[in-house]
Amino acid sequence: MLVIVQDQQMLSPEKVCHSCLLANNGGQPRWQEGKLSCGQCIGKLDRHLPTIYECHMGFRLANIE
Repeated sequence: MLVIVQDQQMLSPEKVCHSCLLANNGGQPRWQEGKLSCGQCIGKLDRHLPTIYECHMGFRLANIE
């Protein structure tokens, strides 16, 4: 499940991505084959935490399983 991480809260992508021109037809981030294609990987903060991505709009996303 992809979530948007902002300060001390998590948001669902539906609240943000629906207005992005790079989102898919359903207003979701373009997540394909374990990779965010509408942003870039900025790494892991800790090996126990999920990988963090940054979209072109500047939001940070994490894939939480």
